[in-house]
Amino acid sequence: MNWTPDRLETQAGKRFLVTGANTGLGFETAFELAKKEAHVILAGRSEQKLLEAKERILAQVPAALLDIGVVDLGSVSSVKAFTAQFIQGNTPLDVLINNAGIMFPPPGLTVDGYESQFGVNFIGHYVLTALLLPVLQSSDHGRVVTLSSLAHRNGEIDFDNLKLEKPFNKFREYGQSKVADLIFAIELNRRLAASGSQIVSVACHPGVSKTELLRTDAPEMIETVAYMAANQGAFSTLFAATQPVDGGSYTGPDGTGEVNGYPAPATIAAYASDAKIGTLLWKYAEKETGVSFTL
Repeated sequence: MNWTPDRLETQAGKRFLVTGANTGLGFETAFELAKKEAHVILAGRSEQKLLEAKERILAQVPAALLDIGVVDLGSVSSVKAFTAQFIQGNTPLDVLINNAGIMFPPPGLTVDGYESQFGVNFIGHYVLTALLLPVLQSSDHGRVVTLSSLAHRNGEIDFDNLKLEKPFNKFREYGQSKVADLIFAIELNRRLAASGSQIVSVACHPGVSKTELLRTDAPEMIETVAYMAANQGAFSTLFAATQPVDGGSYTGPDGTGEVNGYPAPATIAAYASDAKIGTLLWKYAEKETGVSFTL
């Protein structure tokens, strides 16, 4: 039987933080969780867009428990400021959903000097997760969900090209950022398990979903595949965030090529599960950001 959010039991008493929650997959994820009585923190760069997203949810779920959190994942200092304020507020957290991402932008660097896709999609979430982990440790349901992509299959980490040292290739750089996300999710789970932590780290991908991410590419390209609406694209995230899943698992659509369908175990490229690569990426992020995990 295909899993849909209609089968999701109440999430009352649980608090979720969803990055990139003002639009696309993040919004649909937050919306479905709110419908199931979860307390949802909508996180993103624009306070105005977050407030608008909050109002859109409240218009359909008047009793929704919603907060907003302004954070720019393209800035390590912004992530540090956000997490410091979060911790100072003694806000509980059960599930962190690392959803936000950018795809195929023009060549550019984050304020910290990383290629923009790598900086936002991976570095920002690495820092956010590390700094919020102590809060998740206090939960009986602690979980980190990180979104990857089908593009991870063609991705490899070029440690000599994480700051646009080489001529920009949007497909290569996007794949690099998304394989980094999957490597991170798996490596984090290895380390959590080794430390005896009850937190689990999992990953998921949305297949091919029609969201605002596609605004930077040729609009006709999306019509060549059997894409899903953003709401169905979020099913994998919701499943990974709420259902009994093993740490280190990867969830994606069950259709041909994992392009569309309903949540099921997804294929992990051998490169992404290589522990040596995981260690190298982890050490790079630690050294570059100066942020370490307390496990």
